[in-house]
Amino acid sequence: MKRPEHTPGREGPPAPARGDGEPPARPDGSDRRAGSKTDRHTKVTVLVALVANLVIAVAKAAGGVLAGSPALLSEAAHSVADSLNEVFLLAALRRSRRPADTRHPFGYGKERFFWSLLAAVGIFVMGGCFSFFQGFEALRGGAEEKFSGYVAGLIVLGVALLAEGASLLRALHQVRRQGGGLGALRDPALRTVVAEDATAVLGVTLALVGMALHMVTGQVAWEASASLAIGVLLVYVAYRLGRDARDQLIGEAADPEQSGRIRALLRAQPEIDSVEALFTMKMGLESTLVAARIDLAPGLDSEQVEEISVRIKRSMARMFPDTDQIFLDVTDRPAGEAQESPAATGERGGA
Repeated sequence: MKRPEHTPGREGPPAPARGDGEPPARPDGSDRRAGSKTDRHTKVTVLVALVANLVIAVAKAAGGVLAGSPALLSEAAHSVADSLNEVFLLAALRRSRRPADTRHPFGYGKERFFWSLLAAVGIFVMGGCFSFFQGFEALRGGAEEKFSGYVAGLIVLGVALLAEGASLLRALHQVRRQGGGLGALRDPALRTVVAEDATAVLGVTLALVGMALHMVTGQVAWEASASLAIGVLLVYVAYRLGRDARDQLIGEAADPEQSGRIRALLRAQPEIDSVEALFTMKMGLESTLVAARIDLAPGLDSEQVEEISVRIKRSMARMFPDTDQIFLDVTDRPAGEAQESPAATGERGGA
């Protein structure tokens, strides 16, 4: 049998954007309103974190300058970096929802991963590097603080701890709203906010301990060490966030469980002799590309191949709603091998 050299990878062109501003429908007829609602909740979480970080950054910077505290100035740089990152994440939420067009036929879902990478770079440069600078400067030149400076610094840090804790609780509430666990943190915007807020709470705690020990002992080394510890913490968090964003940008596959279920679905089709290759790639939070190279049973004409392809893709879209880009490539094996295939011999009830 002469099999077609190409099987269309989709059931039609990308669905156009709707007039009400909602994202386009999926291949199985459903839409992404649930994802849009989740984005709205995530946007509120990011805005809460942004407002908290802006207020805290001003307070920390003022307190750090008045008290001459390296740990407090390091925390001010941390809050400035977090504020800039929240702006990046807001841009990611808005831009990643744009519908596919001729220039970007697979959509803009990876915008989230790009802006998350910029957020990681911001944490590293503005937070981590400045914290190292403040720590080394304090160790080299020392720092003299008055008792009033200590008190002002500790009050600022105490208020910052409450604000950062409230922002963290909001982010964790959003995680629970989305089901909790690692699955809820697959959104890079939400994952970045949780990481930033958790790091901020730990960083403020380190600054409080360092400043308190400096006040009690008179040794600036305690506060400088706190600043250096904050720098190490920020660099580590930036590395983890940047690594995750890099993996997603260069084309991360779907999780092994989902890939296994997709392969099992294909193998269960009576007209498919074998699945020669299966490739998956995350194109966004709710968009996965699936490309499969399959070998069909002999004796099928072009119309049958097309009907089978459409049926398989519809079944896959129903079982895996995020698989909105599905491509099936039909291979062509030698006639002798095809006659001995399970579908041809009736072992699997082939067509």
